[in-house]
Amino acid sequence: MLIAVIGSGYVGLVSGACFSDFGHDVICVDKDEAKIGALKAGQIPIFEPGLDHLVASNAAAGRLSFTTELAEAVKAADAVFIAVGTPSRRGDGYADLSYVYGAAEEIAAAIDGFTVIVNKSTVPVGTGDEVERIIREANPAADFAVISNPEFLREGAAIADFKHPDRIVIGGDDERGLQAMRAVYRPLFLGGKSPLIEMSRRGAELTKYAGNAFLATKITFINEIADLCEKVGADVREVARGIGLDNRIGGKFLNAGPGYGGSCFPKDTVALLKTAQDFEAPQRIVEAVVAVNDNRKRAMGRKVIAACGGDVRGKRIAILGLTFKPNTDDMRDSPAIAIIRALQDAGALVAACDPEGVEQARLVLEDVEYVVSPWEAIAGASAAVIVTEWDAYRGLDLARMKAALAEPVLVDLRNIYDRETAEGLGLNYHAVGR
Repeated sequence: MLIAVIGSGYVGLVSGACFSDFGHDVICVDKDEAKIGALKAGQIPIFEPGLDHLVASNAAAGRLSFTTELAEAVKAADAVFIAVGTPSRRGDGYADLSYVYGAAEEIAAAIDGFTVIVNKSTVPVGTGDEVERIIREANPAADFAVISNPEFLREGAAIADFKHPDRIVIGGDDERGLQAMRAVYRPLFLGGKSPLIEMSRRGAELTKYAGNAFLATKITFINEIADLCEKVGADVREVARGIGLDNRIGGKFLNAGPGYGGSCFPKDTVALLKTAQDFEAPQRIVEAVVAVNDNRKRAMGRKVIAACGGDVRGKRIAILGLTFKPNTDDMRDSPAIAIIRALQDAGALVAACDPEGVEQARLVLEDVEYVVSPWEAIAGASAAVIVTEWDAYRGLDLARMKAALAEPVLVDLRNIYDRETAEGLGLNYHAVGR
């Protein structure tokens, strides 16, 4: 099939590269001429393990190309995937759908023959209806079907998630559209059980938000249990294992830490709340999750200050890890932002490092000394704070750390080190829920 992907950001680029790896001919479209120029030159604008090789190999094979000409790409396509951003709208927190609707208007003018329009972007319930209305109004003669196909990609593992999905959710009631989607994803289930689940379009749209809200709830739940563990003298790792082995609960997303961030959970939980308000179906649990998570991030900054004796004014604090999770350069809603600002507000001097996120961090955090290695950050610091659990920070020489620090304080917000080992080497060790 010939597939056009509108939007060459994280979701669009990964999806387009993977579709081309299945053997489809894919054209990725973006209005950003600099981005398209870079992609044509083999330069990947985001960090995602394995994506550079996937793009290069399929571009070389002639299955993957890039353009700024949307009309040209859509006219030739059998399926058009809308994969543009839906950020939180300033002022009210609703999902900003202007890019989705703008793409729909341009697609409407370019449709030639039956075309499947697929919403890959994360959108509120009813967006597919509006996309259909926009196209129908702009081009009454157009022959098309609008399908919802939400993405479930984890940053840092997106290619594996795309090629080995738990499920593929397809929402729509047009049989020609559904048949086209089965053909798009057919390479994933040849000779095996299909992971494809078909449902209503609105059901598919809500599935994405409900899934992310549930995972955010698991994270927030174990973080609050971690707070209780600290008060009663229990270890949250033991509690998490004890409940996670119950197959009704499962062990994933039960790692206590500084709170969730990233491009999905923060904006999707808020967007779900706004939709629920519009439909007068309050989501009280999700409301609590959002509030608790927002408060937790800055509370981790206060935790660091307490570990330093309650005063960090004029002290150097080493921050190890800036991105919201490992194996990405994504700084969106990273806990590091609130933690660093809380420390700066208290008068601390912050030195920070991250294997991939420094350039993105510079865009959101000022007055930070950015360094290349953790040892540069630690040298002369009054505390070392592990914020992101990059592999590069999992095996640090704690004896060397103790010698390099001005004060022997290690605040491990990801629980990756052993207390007895750290304290045996003379470090004043602080963890989460332990």
